[in-house]
Amino acid sequence: MLLALAVGTAAPALAAPAACQGTIYLTFDTGSQSQAELIAETLKRHHIKATFFLANEKTVRGDYSLDPSWSAYWKARVAEGHAIGSHTFDHDVLVKDGGTGFKVKPGFGASAGKLRTLTPHEYCEEIKRVDRRFVELTGQHLDPIWRAPAGRTSPGTLAAAKACGYAHVGWAPAGFSGDELSSTAYPNAVLLQKSLRDLRDGDIFVAHMGIWSRKEPWAPANLEPLISGLERKGFCFATLREHPDYKTSFTSHH
Repeated sequence: MLLALAVGTAAPALAAPAACQGTIYLTFDTGSQSQAELIAETLKRHHIKATFFLANEKTVRGDYSLDPSWSAYWKARVAEGHAIGSHTFDHDVLVKDGGTGFKVKPGFGASAGKLRTLTPHEYCEEIKRVDRRFVELTGQHLDPIWRAPAGRTSPGTLAAAKACGYAHVGWAPAGFSGDELSSTAYPNAVLLQKSLRDLRDGDIFVAHMGIWSRKEPWAPANLEPLISGLERKGFCFATLREHPDYKTSFTSHH
């Protein structure tokens, strides 16, 4: 009788997933790439899509992050559905906007560490160089977004980038991971506590794929507990393709 009842009764419906209490947009800039694999594996394990910003930076392997040796890595991120934008090819940090040209200090390339002046067109080309290399590596174009190295922009650089089709993406004050700071002065546990306490719905979070100068790297200690902690608070994650401030950029681009 009990068996017959069990067979004839519909199984109880599974509980619907809890509604998101908000969305956090995880973003990662290239760096030493020492944490590249760990970041990719962690995102995959949590079924999270993030946004990456790429420059051609020297890595712990002795190569550069946009060398052919990184082709398989970037192809895999494309296949997983992550959004990917430009961080300027040589990681050109803005020093001064002179109106007709921009003084920048590249971190890499032929002019690494030296001041150089770029016209608006040349500045745009530094953004687009990443796209051209990315097509060579993956067969795919970048998304129409960019992030200025060190977050340094001016009305001129923003206008130059917009003129060639790229929307700039910064980060929320609470979204600064602190991974560029001294791990002695800013231990991982302190940074994690701050992020979990302060992040709010809609915030863009930034970390790097490895920082040369930080003694205790941020990602191995903090990425997993950050994601898990935010998930426990009811947050979901998305790429900048879903961010209300950037949706139109992606729509008009395609």
